[in-house]
This record gives sequence, C-alpha cells and structure tokens, in this order.
Amino acid sequence: MNNLLEIKNLYLEAYYEEKWQPIVHDISFDLKRGEVLGLIGESGAGKSTIGLAAMGYASQGCRIASGSINLDGIEMFNASNKDLRKVRGSKISYVAQSAAASFNPAHRVIKQYAEAPVQHGLMSSVQAEKEAIELYERLFLPSPDKIGYRYPHELSGGQLQRAMVAMAMSCKPDIIVFDEPTTALDVTTQIEVLAAVKEITEKMNKAALYITHDLAVVAQVAHRIMVLRNGRLVEMNETRELIKNPKEKYTRELLNVRSLRENKTIHDKMDVILNIKNVAATYTGDKNVVEDIDLTVRKGRTVALVGESGSGKSTVAKIITGLLPANNGSIKFLGKELPRKLKDRVKDDLRKMQMIYQMPDTALNPKQTVRKVIGRPLEFYFGIRGKEAEEQIRQLLVDIELDPDHYIGRLTTELSGGEKQRICIARALAAKPDLIICDEVTSALDQWVAEGILDLLQDLQNKTNMSYLFITHDLATVKAIADKIVIMLQGKIVEQGAKKEILTPPHHEYTDKLLASVPEMDPDWLDNLLEKRASTFI
Repeated sequence: MNNLLEIKNLYLEAYYEEKWQPIVHDISFDLKRGEVLGLIGESGAGKSTIGLAAMGYASQGCRIASGSINLDGIEMFNASNKDLRKVRGSKISYVAQSAAASFNPAHRVIKQYAEAPVQHGLMSSVQAEKEAIELYERLFLPSPDKIGYRYPHELSGGQLQRAMVAMAMSCKPDIIVFDEPTTALDVTTQIEVLAAVKEITEKMNKAALYITHDLAVVAQVAHRIMVLRNGRLVEMNETRELIKNPKEKYTRELLNVRSLRENKTIHDKMDVILNIKNVAATYTGDKNVVEDIDLTVRKGRTVALVGESGSGKSTVAKIITGLLPANNGSIKFLGKELPRKLKDRVKDDLRKMQMIYQMPDTALNPKQTVRKVIGRPLEFYFGIRGKEAEEQIRQLLVDIELDPDHYIGRLTTELSGGEKQRICIARALAAKPDLIICDEVTSALDQWVAEGILDLLQDLQNKTNMSYLFITHDLATVKAIADKIVIMLQGKIVEQGAKKEILTPPHHEYTDKLLASVPEMDPDWLDNLLEKRASTFI
C-alpha cells in the first residue's frame, strides 16, 4: 500500500527568549490507509505540535523550520494558503483536545458540521445536515435527530467531543488527526468513540494519527505507537511489541505510571463541611435535569462524583456554587444555609468554596499573564498586591511544579493543556478555600502530570484538612484519592458509600458497567468487550 502521509526530518521551532528555538527534532514517520499511528508522551512532548504540522500548520509563536510533509503527493511544507485550504478538511481533518473551545457558541452544532462540506462544494446544507444526523447516531449521541440543533453550551463535554469527531468526518477526509478525542469522555462513552475510530479506519479505509497520554487507550486502536519526549523520538514499534517488550526506560516508565496509590492522613475529627438535601434544578424551567440529590462532604475528605457524560455531575457542581439556582432543597456550607443564587452570596463564602473547571482553555483569559491570573484572587479576596503578591504567586507556581522564572510572565495561550490546568489549580489555591470542587481537573493532563497534581492535592489536604468534591469519569483517579463515591445516572444518585464498599462486589448494575469499561493494557481488550456486547444482544 502507498503511504498517505510521509513526514521526513521534521523540525519545528518556537519563539521565546527573543530567539527561535527547536521544540521538535528530526521526526520521521509514514502513514498508510487503514492504519492508526499513536503518538504518546507527557505534556510538552510535541504530540499535538506534530499532529498540527501534518496539516501544514504551526501554532502561534511556532513555525515549521525544515523537513518534508507529503500528504498524498502534496507537499504541505511551504504550500500556499490557497492550497492548504483545499486540503484541510477534504483530505485531512483535526479533532481538537478541547471541543468547548473549538465550537462557535453563537451557532447551532449541526450548522457548524455543515459549514465545511458546503464550502468545499461537496454537498448542500440539507444533505450535510442529513449526514450529520446519521453520524450522530453512529457516535451514540442522544436524540441524534435533535441534538445537533442545540447550541454548544447546551451539550455536555462528552457530547460536544463526539459532535466534534462527527464534524471532522464531514468532508470524508483520508486522514483524521485525533488530538486527545476521549479526554472529556466518561469510560462508557470513550468505548463508543474508540469503536468509531476503529470503524472509520478499518471499514472506511481511512488513516489516523491518534494523540494521547493514555497508553491503555491508544493500545485499543493503534497499529503502531510512537513514543515522544521533549520533541524527540524515544521509540516506535508495533503496538503489541511495544507493550510486551518496550526497549527504552522512558517507555517502561509510561507503562508503569498507571498505578496510582493512596497516601492519605486520616484526621480524627471529620465535621460535615457541605450538606445537600433534596436538591433539584432545571435549565429550561420544565423537567428537572437533576433531582433528589442528597450528599455530604466532610472536612479533610474527598468525595468522588462519578457517572456518564450527561448524568448531571457538573450540574450538581453548578448548583452548589450558585451558578445554577436550585428549584428546591437546601445547601448548607460550614453550617450555614447558602443562598441559591451566586449573586446573593457574600464574598467570604465565595472565597471558601472554589471551583476548578474541566476545560482550562475556556476558564483562562487568553490575554492575561500567569502572574495576573494567579494574582487576581489574592487581590480580590485579601487585598494583596505588589511584592507580597509576587512572592505568593511564585510559591504557588512552585507548589504546582512550574518554574516561576519561566512561567510567571507568560500568556496562558503559550502554555500546554496540562500547564493551563495547573494554573487553574493554582488560582483556586490562591483563595485559601475550605472546599475545592474539581470538575475533571486531570482530564487534560498526561498521566505523569496527573499523578503529580493528585499528589499535590493530597498533600495539601493532609496539611490543611481541605475538602474536595471530585467530579471525574476516571475510575483510576477515584480509586486513588476518594474516601466516598457517589454514582449518578440520568440526573439521580443511584448509589453512594465508602470507597471500599462501592468498589467491592456485588456492585450496583450501573456501577458494574462503569468498572467494566476501564481500558486495560491489552490491545485485544476493546475488541473482546465489543464482541461480548454483541453476543449479549443476539
């Protein structure tokens, strides 16, 4: 088979410290039809940079310095903008890491799907919308004939990510660059997207670059895996061989990093810090999206809120913070009944309860420096400015394992996804809260960085007796840090209890489904699971 994509001796540079400096060094690979090449490595390894370069694109402040990027006979390096516009979307497309930042909030999702095929002259808008609905169904989006007519903010993170996968397929490209496409997805939805990737490449004879930090995930879809570190190739091999017999120390470390261990100090006194009773809420004024919500968070403890995309986890967080006023029920925080609306709450209540959002791209002001972002809560809540603020900002950067000298003056747009999320965490910590609501805070991080963040959060909890409400779909994280687990399904709590109790069989039927959906470090795991599911319905 002829190669669809050939990249040879690729070098990329970034402009910082008033000069161009290399960030990707001498990368070469090829890609055939029906093949998936996995790109894996920690945050800053150059995975996304290489994926974008395959499209002849470099992010702001970066450039393709040298090398060859041949896409089905078309040289992408130094191609004209006119030629690149013809190729992008029609021959190669891109699924971004952050779907929320990639959609136009002013237009309905299905209209954005139709834009590319209409512009390329492939079909009418009516035909494009018809095909969109078919793809939504294949990607297991709820109400596929209706969901596309919603605006992006009306979809959950997982739903939006699947809608973006569909949009990337709208022009039927030969190659799709998947940049962390399952980052925002719960484990059950992740399976459907991975199954769709396999179908796209195998049955439709397409090719894909699959960028991720999760080796167990990429092992399910990739034929070969390229391991990257600091912009350099560490190792490349067929998936089975790389997992079975990694040649390099760094690859072996990536394989072993998945084992998270709990290291928690148990405090004798565990007063209730947050108590929610009979809470319900709606977005539209009609049917409740969540109801009968009862949960408690104790001081110095971590409660994990777990469930599929759209189950109501983030909605509960919005209710607690006052961003979505509850219809009924009570929210008590530090023994005090909180007003349902954010605007009715006093400043000190706002300070004591902080939230870290799922999508750092949309949570940070792109025009502000790291100094400004972290310094804002210090000034707002404590009136701290100048030299004192500078010292505290630097210490917070040290706490989240970022070099103050290197990061304090940088714009947030100059940071990787993992670095942005760490800045969000530092901003929350700056307020010195009693409770932090963590909404998928490790979803955009590579596993090493995620472990570092979890260790940091755990250490802070041990030192300060801080409490966490941890919203996540990552059951490895739940096993590592949670004291209590709350399982949600379709807006209701179906099970809750101590971690040991919830994770020990027999499980609730839905909990069992979640646990069975966690990928294993076995290339046959997904195929076996899909085969088992198919046999169940025969």
